[in-house]
Amino acid sequence: MGSREDGSPAPDFADQVQLAFDNLENVLKAAGASFDDIIDVTTFHTDPDAQFETVLAAKARAFPQKPYPNWTAVGVNWLAGFDFEIKVIVRLAD
Repeated sequence: MGSREDGSPAPDFADQVQLAFDNLENVLKAAGASFDDIIDVTTFHTDPDAQFETVLAAKARAFPQKPYPNWTAVGVNWLAGFDFEIKVIVRLAD
């Protein structure tokens, strides 16, 4: 999720999305992985039609070249105060 250090959502949607990707990058690094190791992505959106352009821009920054991971986008009506959430499956090296 695009949560700030205190656990609250970033108020601006674009900031919330970028923060979610930044937080994901930090978790990947802690596991010795990177965006290149992601094989599957699921994103959750509270207003897909209005939000998709912003999410696609962040996606392009995170995954600038092939091979791209599988991606599923899901529209939802509630995310505990957030408007965007990302979940990934990562292939870790032995």
